[in-house]
Amino acid sequence: MNEIYNKLTTLDFAIVAIYLVALLAIGYIASFRNKKKDETLFLASNSLNWYNIGFNMWGTNVGPSSLLAFASIGFSAGIVGGNFEWYAFVFLTLLALVFAPRYIASKVSTMPEFMGKRYGKSTQDILAGYALIKILISWLSLGLFSGGILVRQILGIPMWQSTIVLVAFSGLFTYMGGLKAIAKVNVFQMILLIIVSLALTFIGLQKLGGITALIDKTPSHFWNLIHPASDPGYPWHALLLGYPVSAVAFFCTDQSMVQSVLGAKNLKQGQLGVNFIGWLKVLALPMFILPGILCFALFPDLTDDKLAYMTMVTNLFPSGLNGLVICVLIAVLVATIGSSLNALSTVFTKDIYVNNMNPQATVQQQIKVGRYTVVAGCVLAVLMAIAFDNIQGKTLFDIFQSILGYLAPPLAVTFLLSVFWKRTTKLAVNVILSAGSAFSLLVGMLNLWILPPDAATGTNTWWPHYFLISFYIFAILFVAAILISLLDKNKVTAAIETAPLPKTDKQVKMLFALLGLVILTLYIIFNGH
Repeated sequence: MNEIYNKLTTLDFAIVAIYLVALLAIGYIASFRNKKKDETLFLASNSLNWYNIGFNMWGTNVGPSSLLAFASIGFSAGIVGGNFEWYAFVFLTLLALVFAPRYIASKVSTMPEFMGKRYGKSTQDILAGYALIKILISWLSLGLFSGGILVRQILGIPMWQSTIVLVAFSGLFTYMGGLKAIAKVNVFQMILLIIVSLALTFIGLQKLGGITALIDKTPSHFWNLIHPASDPGYPWHALLLGYPVSAVAFFCTDQSMVQSVLGAKNLKQGQLGVNFIGWLKVLALPMFILPGILCFALFPDLTDDKLAYMTMVTNLFPSGLNGLVICVLIAVLVATIGSSLNALSTVFTKDIYVNNMNPQATVQQQIKVGRYTVVAGCVLAVLMAIAFDNIQGKTLFDIFQSILGYLAPPLAVTFLLSVFWKRTTKLAVNVILSAGSAFSLLVGMLNLWILPPDAATGTNTWWPHYFLISFYIFAILFVAAILISLLDKNKVTAAIETAPLPKTDKQVKMLFALLGLVILTLYIIFNGH
């Protein structure tokens, strides 16, 4: 066994066992206390408060890849990874102030249903199929893959065993509870994550001698958010142009993220929840990135940046706390995999089964089909995670971001145009979601598997940065959608909302303005070093 397993004591195993039992108990109580069953598995009967929404969205966003990947970036490049958390403020604001009012006013439970109300059944069916592919790849499989890497580092067991154990527990939890259970438990999970992550940073700083000693032992460019255009890893123009494509698709159109807002008690609670996740993202530096930078200063001989997080845990935490670390890993894994399985079952049940196979399906039939979908999703996710484990030549973080970047352009184009340009036609939306998606995924396959760039051998180095590729695809599809809409003789445009859009409360606007001021201050502080 490896080093961290050898440090586990009876107390560690007891903590893990108690946590697992508590997790299942909370999920069971949260789901079955209310006898009304018709929406329990899907949107929690529109019962979520702002803190449930914020913690649930953050728990879905902060998967196991965050612990591993952000520490990896911190170890190799400093705080540049903060861009992926703080730049997100712009797109969280877009979700809260532009998209959320339209989603809630439409009274939909899925994103395909929203587009179906605007453009018709064919659009809903195409988007439902693509949404299933996106959830399965970018959420379930990649989340399970990164979680499997963490568990493999801890216990030293093969990837296939790690993924089966993780997905079985998460699938059981989702099968029993649905979104309401996941949302309720995420409050507990995320508090636990904050405590353990901040403790790791605090102990590391204490061991090193404080923040001044950390700055002295790291290169000055480690403390810059914006890197020069010549930087091979994260050039500023690639982040500026490419990240918005992924962020719009991720935060504004992704079922796994948006479903918590759809389950809000009202618009204000949904918007406050989105604002809350923005404040939680401010904590990314001390919780996720600083452990990697501290590892660079404390263990400069470490050669594999993927091991940065677990190296810190193994060497800094005393006996008894390792069990708590494993609990945190379980927390983020259940949050990510559970929410993804729930989103997968919601989209398949509502948009494919009910809409196309059995329009007269009873509530119990829908729940049954949703649970079968969870089981199928678990099996497929394990197989794909094992396949991802065989990809060579890219870091975990870059694999995650590049795949999302190739899935995102069709969604970003269609949703932005449907909201901001009323002349967008049904034909344009359907072509972009079908042919445009195929084009985007084909480019991704060429870049990642068929003709991957290899700096060591100098082959296929003509590829631009993956964020720039995503932006170029977005630009091509955006222009194509406009041309198709202008040339379309049968101009079927989006149905106009009959119900007036709910107004945004002044408190919500003030909180977003304050958050924006904090983000701007961070960008000023962490540049020019």
